[in-house]
Amino acid sequence: MSNERTQMRAVVIPEFGEAEVLREAAIAVPEPGAGQVSIDVAYAGANFAEVLYRQGVVDVPLPFVPGIEVSGRIRAVGAGVEGFVVGQPVAALTIVDSGGYAEVAVTDARLVAPLADGTADRTGSDPATGTGLDLATAAALPSNSTTAFLVLDQIARLAPGESVLVHAAAGGVGSQLGQVARLLGAGRVVGTVGSAAKVEVARGFGYDEVILRAETGTAGEFDVVVDMVGGPARQASLDRLAPLGRLVVMGNASGAQDVGISANELWFSNKTVSGFNLAAYSAVHPDRAGQALRRAARAAGDGELRIQVETLPLDQVVEAHRRIESGSTTGKLVLDVAGSARIGDS
Repeated sequence: MSNERTQMRAVVIPEFGEAEVLREAAIAVPEPGAGQVSIDVAYAGANFAEVLYRQGVVDVPLPFVPGIEVSGRIRAVGAGVEGFVVGQPVAALTIVDSGGYAEVAVTDARLVAPLADGTADRTGSDPATGTGLDLATAAALPSNSTTAFLVLDQIARLAPGESVLVHAAAGGVGSQLGQVARLLGAGRVVGTVGSAAKVEVARGFGYDEVILRAETGTAGEFDVVVDMVGGPARQASLDRLAPLGRLVVMGNASGAQDVGISANELWFSNKTVSGFNLAAYSAVHPDRAGQALRRAARAAGDGELRIQVETLPLDQVVEAHRRIESGSTTGKLVLDVAGSARIGDS
């Protein structure tokens, strides 16, 4: 794509509603400001967060370009940015201002991870050039893998040997939480899934045991529970916390009514409940979020994180949203924005 272009293709939310409201549009190519970079997008991750934007659960200005994570190549570098050059392959969080469902995206340079160039396959980490990952896989890690490291390390403060329970273990972020728990030295790691069809899928993501979510009450006690489902799963999560246990709330995929939490119960039982929202965290702590992203990219490049990716063309974004909303996905859906497949392609 020539840098002289002033218009680009993007998917926009023109109005709140069902997946069918998503539309392709020609919009102005954004330019990076101070401390930012622009990226020629190869792939954009598809996430439940973007469904919430489209539904109007999150108040965003319309028309709005969703897309919280991308991979591609540096297009331009804003004032004050060091360490990135035009043409360099990268993975990036675009979660603060969104905009990833487009041919060009702009984000804070601190939320960008370099990738090694010149190979279609994983080549491990290289301190000089970054981490070797194909671009489709690289687009799948900024949100979920970064979240997994932040939630378990910074929020739950997981200690070696502690037990962990993760709901929605076969989903995008669930597939990473079990593996990251292992990397951080967890003891027993258990995942829950909503249907029997997902049990075997989740077992491939680092879990000692995978159970149906309805069986949570019989799973024993845990030092850390991560819940992005809400509703009955949230109450069951509280009940499964061991003394000094920590529940991290990071979603409400069930769409259930909020679950009230008794402060007196937390007082008497020595339990802790924390919330985590990657967009809010990245806006306030871009340095920490960027560090976690680069840590995740190194782990994926070294083969320590398995990322299951399915790609769809950008023009199938409606189908991607439908599948995410239905809960039928496993691993991660990634949208092919530019038609480029791998870092090493010309």
